[in-house]
Amino acid sequence: MNIHEYQAKRILSGNGIKIPKGKIAYTADEARRAAKAVTARGPWMLKAQIQSGARGSGRFLEAKAGSRSGIRMVSSLRDLGTEAEAMLGSTLVTRQTGPRGKQVSRLYVEAYTKVGFTFYAGMAIDRVQAAVTLLLANTRDDDINTIAESAPGQILRLPIDLVTGPTHAQTGRAAEFLKLQPRSYDSFYAFLRGLFKTFMANDALMIEINPAGVMKNGDIIALDAKISLDDKALFRHPEHERLKDDDETPPRELKAAKYGFTYHEFGGSIGCIVNGEGLAMAMTDMVRDSGSGVACWLNVKGGVDRDKVAAGIKIIVTNPRVEGIVINILGGFVRCDLIADGIIDAAAEVGMNIPLVVRFEGTNRDEAESILQRAGLPLVMAHNTDDAVNKILQAVREGE
Repeated sequence: MNIHEYQAKRILSGNGIKIPKGKIAYTADEARRAAKAVTARGPWMLKAQIQSGARGSGRFLEAKAGSRSGIRMVSSLRDLGTEAEAMLGSTLVTRQTGPRGKQVSRLYVEAYTKVGFTFYAGMAIDRVQAAVTLLLANTRDDDINTIAESAPGQILRLPIDLVTGPTHAQTGRAAEFLKLQPRSYDSFYAFLRGLFKTFMANDALMIEINPAGVMKNGDIIALDAKISLDDKALFRHPEHERLKDDDETPPRELKAAKYGFTYHEFGGSIGCIVNGEGLAMAMTDMVRDSGSGVACWLNVKGGVDRDKVAAGIKIIVTNPRVEGIVINILGGFVRCDLIADGIIDAAAEVGMNIPLVVRFEGTNRDEAESILQRAGLPLVMAHNTDDAVNKILQAVREGE
């Protein structure tokens, strides 16, 4: 689960990381009041709150928003109100949103903070090394995306011990790498400890502070922040429920989540229903290797009933990219006969005017196949995953 910048900064601040003073606003009037509360005089930073990076280099689709990006510095309250009015309700496109962009419904009004120089700081799970890894890069000359693409060797990667956190030795190495002055060492150590504490205490998958700044007195401050939380750990953090922004979640993904399913969309034409993310990824690779692509996959997991299965199929059918559906179930906790009942219910409600291939294996497989055969639906049964992929691709090609 991703959260907004202002939410991430509040969490970081609670763990000892310095942040500029700021307030959230949903209207231009609120933005003006927020600016007065933040600081008596400008300049201020006016920041579009969408869950995307690269807002500072993004552009709005609507002419009313002007040619400036999603992060704007303003010097007067009059200009701040004008800019807020222009940005709110407009669609911001960044290199991470795709061409459709995201609509801006809230702004973060922040006191402008002058810094000597900036750097990138991140923390993420390195699954290859099986470690939480600290990432640092000097961004005086280039942004982190350019560095990652063209000069990845300029990024320092330090594995962090899960018990001790960042050590003084690692802090010293990192400070030397960033060419920090001695007066920044204590603040930098507190900054790294706060980053680690935030990561561990919130079951984060990734934290990015891009940029972090070094103030005139040597203190380190988070000028921007992004946190991605582990969905599977949300049961341990009821306080995170209030951080969810349904407007940031695509409608089909949001609807799937209400049934306890995981749903993701891609750019192909094949819709996949599976039970298990490993199976979903394997099928995605197999479809791609066969010269096609997956439009979406729905992971129905365990604990389903026929109504939930039918609802999941209807979610897939509403995706306009889908030209064929393959259902591949390895019945363990999920009973194959429940999936079959759900298929019949969905077909009765929305019809099946696109190819459908079904493969069952495991719990109640034979019963499930008999249920579908008796129903007389226009579908094709497959014997294994390879067979299912081949048959759905063939059916889609024949239907073109």
